[in-house]
Amino acid sequence: MSRDTTPTQRPAKRGTPGLPPEGAPPRTRTRELEGFRGLAALSTVVFHVWQQYYRYDAEGAHPPVDNPFLGGLISLEVIDLFFVMSAYLLTISYARAAIDGKRTRPAGAFLYRRMIRIVPLYFLAVLLVWALRNPTLPGNWLDLFQHLTFTQVLSKEQIFYTIGPTWSLSLEVIFYLSLVLLGPLAARLCRPLRRRTSRVALCLVGCALLYLLPLVWISVAHYGMHVPHTEWPVYFGPQARYGGFAAGMALAVATVALKERGRLSRGPAIVLRVIPLVLVYALSYHTAPENFAATYFHPLSSALWMVLLYATLHTNYKGRWASALSRRWITAVGLVSYSLYIWHEPVMLELDKFGLLPASQSGFPWAVLIVLLVALPLATCSYWLVEYPASLLGRLRNSDGSRRDFYPEPEGAAETEPQAGAGAGTRTRPEPATR
Repeated sequence: MSRDTTPTQRPAKRGTPGLPPEGAPPRTRTRELEGFRGLAALSTVVFHVWQQYYRYDAEGAHPPVDNPFLGGLISLEVIDLFFVMSAYLLTISYARAAIDGKRTRPAGAFLYRRMIRIVPLYFLAVLLVWALRNPTLPGNWLDLFQHLTFTQVLSKEQIFYTIGPTWSLSLEVIFYLSLVLLGPLAARLCRPLRRRTSRVALCLVGCALLYLLPLVWISVAHYGMHVPHTEWPVYFGPQARYGGFAAGMALAVATVALKERGRLSRGPAIVLRVIPLVLVYALSYHTAPENFAATYFHPLSSALWMVLLYATLHTNYKGRWASALSRRWITAVGLVSYSLYIWHEPVMLELDKFGLLPASQSGFPWAVLIVLLVALPLATCSYWLVEYPASLLGRLRNSDGSRRDFYPEPEGAAETEPQAGAGAGTRTRPEPATR
């Protein structure tokens, strides 16, 4: 029996692009992921407008559309899909390092790239919205502090303040910090294992443990300690929601392990696309406060989103599903999905504040349209004026995390010691070129 040893990796030269990316599927699949982001962002907007139009009285809560089948679709939460996709993309390079001995970026370089991706727009939006809602000082400084430190998810009072949906960014940041610890640890633990299958198994076991721990936490909190679902930090914190990231990590490990093998044919691909969608909808339809579907919706939906992404990405069959995800308008929304996610709630609340949204529940469809007509152009401007320029900061560093030298010294032009009697022939360091 042949042994599959970990290949030795030649060190990359300083400043060369030889290191693998943080994580990227083949280019032919990036449009489908962008399409997923676009659809998820639009679904999130509709969901939050839906919440805004709920009415409460002595008889309970009344949704804007009195149709349970449509309500199950509109109220379907897709935040776990974002978590799975994020973890999948960012874990691929670490999975390659653990399974195939590839190199990864240093932790500092990884975190630097993640911070320039989310922090500039996030800080701008939080500071602006907080200032508008706190026109006189001192204002709610605790709320501002917790949002700027990504700790609002730990506070029952502040978790949904300022910009409500940004609680999920707290979990994203926690995931980044955990990944730069767990990724190299996995690579170190896999290094002594000579068989590739053993390294794959170890990584999958780790992902399974990370997925099961939140399940145990939720079960103990809900059924053991009878904590109500309104204790937001208990059920929204990383200890309860890390399962979404674990599912994405497992997808990354499976993708690296299989490589080009095991690609789904037409039949299995269609089945594994339809079943997760049906089951996620069924979970949403049957969700009610404190019931089984509501309690385990997020870990279960995370696993289903993982299967859907696998059936979309790891197949040679594209079909109408891939074509739909790759449509230009959907991928355009996916491109600005982060900005849309950040701005849509403040836009909705400001429109409602100035009476620009319908007052009655029957106006819910018009409210969705109005919010999108304002939020989408704003998100597009936000992407090109904030997100894209901020992403260019990544060029300040090389792929190995070192600072980029924009005025490198030409080879052979180093300063040499003058020889006796030959001062006229001594080379001197050239002056930096002027821009």
